[in-house]
Amino acid sequence: MAISTAAPLDPPARGYGLSDTQLDRPRPVNSAVSWGAIAAGAAAGAALSLILLILGVGLGLSSVSPWALEGVSAATFGVSTIVWLTLTQLLSSAMGGYLAGRLRTRWMDTPADEIYFRDTAHGFLAWAVASLTTAALLTSVIGSILSGGIQAGASAVGGAAITASAAAGGLAASGRAASDDGGPMAYFVDALFRADGPASTAGSSEAETPVTASERALSVDVAEVSRIFMNVSRSAPLPPDDLRYVGRLVAQRTGMSQQDAEKRVTDLYARAQARLNEAEIAAKEAADAARKASAYAALWVFVSLLIGAFVASLAATCGGRQRDA
Repeated sequence: MAISTAAPLDPPARGYGLSDTQLDRPRPVNSAVSWGAIAAGAAAGAALSLILLILGVGLGLSSVSPWALEGVSAATFGVSTIVWLTLTQLLSSAMGGYLAGRLRTRWMDTPADEIYFRDTAHGFLAWAVASLTTAALLTSVIGSILSGGIQAGASAVGGAAITASAAAGGLAASGRAASDDGGPMAYFVDALFRADGPASTAGSSEAETPVTASERALSVDVAEVSRIFMNVSRSAPLPPDDLRYVGRLVAQRTGMSQQDAEKRVTDLYARAQARLNEAEIAAKEAADAARKASAYAALWVFVSLLIGAFVASLAATCGGRQRDA
């Protein structure tokens, strides 16, 4: 049986100037991903982003002021913050992507469209690593933005309950401290027992009179009236029984007639209701404003990150072309 032998390759097929041993040796295949270039670009982008953020914080704090008619307005501060975040993403992403494309390994015998795709991927990966690194360094800041939006939404839903709880906490305590701790209704309860005329001297007599028959401390009356006020819904008037009872306490303490005392109770309770309703509306408006601010901040951060990803990919292609030129 005859065995056929393959004819030796022609010199053009085997290569000029190379020995058979060198031709038979396998060529090293370069990896499609240059992680060293990606890490270098990501480190540079994250460092520049951190520096620009710190600079932005310093400029922002220097432009605002707690004094009236000084510093920039809230709208101007918000717009400048958005512009600075976008500019930070542009500069840091461009630097990181360009370095990732310029420092990557040169790919031999690779089609042009494949090289373009790899450069784009290198820029995107450099942006992703830099964004994750920056987020890890600024976890507290990002967490505060997100948690602020969630807490603002919860406050908007339960603003009435929070206001009522704060008022109850300031008024439910017994003793004089119930009117001294600055609760929302403490001022109105104290105003009930103000005497319009000079102090009565009937207390110097040891015989009991209608004015001094109870002999209870003023702090006890204040605490009791506070509990009566807080037990009634802010949208409803005082029940007739409570009105007569509180009016009798006021009449005993101030020397007013029962009718005048009840009129004082009705007027002051209406003012207290209006004050609490205004506080509730203000709390809801503040919570809604915080919720909107958090939503706008999250949306603009999202847009700026998308812009950064695009710029990093584009810069990597530019760096790759210069690398292969």
